[in-house]
Amino acid sequence: MRRQEGNSIKHYDFVEHDFEPVADENSRVLILGTFPSVKSRENHFYYGHPQNRFWKMLSMITGSDIPQSVEEKKRLLLQNGIAVWDVIKSCEITGSSDSTIRNVTANDIQGLLLDTGIQTIVANGTKAYDLYMKHVFTITKKEIIKMPSTSPANAAYSLERLAEEYAKIIKICRGN
Repeated sequence: MRRQEGNSIKHYDFVEHDFEPVADENSRVLILGTFPSVKSRENHFYYGHPQNRFWKMLSMITGSDIPQSVEEKKRLLLQNGIAVWDVIKSCEITGSSDSTIRNVTANDIQGLLLDTGIQTIVANGTKAYDLYMKHVFTITKKEIIKMPSTSPANAAYSLERLAEEYAKIIKICRGN
């Protein structure tokens, strides 16, 4: 789909999120991203771009090896009481650029909250936070904590600084 925006024409693809959240009855914290990147969609799993620091950061704060396979990633999340999903179910987007997201349909986050023990919701970045507040908060009435994005585009945060910020969620998962 092409749209005239100002003096330029932008190409938007309508894309649907085609993989399930990772969560179970022991999940205590839900980390929400915006929408899977092109690489994540190709891999059919979250944070699939090799430069995204999510899995490295998570392994640092849990004291685990960096997971390689989807099964190892799921195990790491679930063993630590962490659920992962995205705010958006479908949208128009150009490539992986969050700044181009249009015509959003949100995922059923309320349904996920009712089916799990999730107590805390965390946004992986400002865009996830903003989308949650716009499309989901009025349904869940559940506050969300804005954390820095693990995307490589967030150069202001080193891996160590990200781990320091996200370590707070492990305390929540462990009841500290």
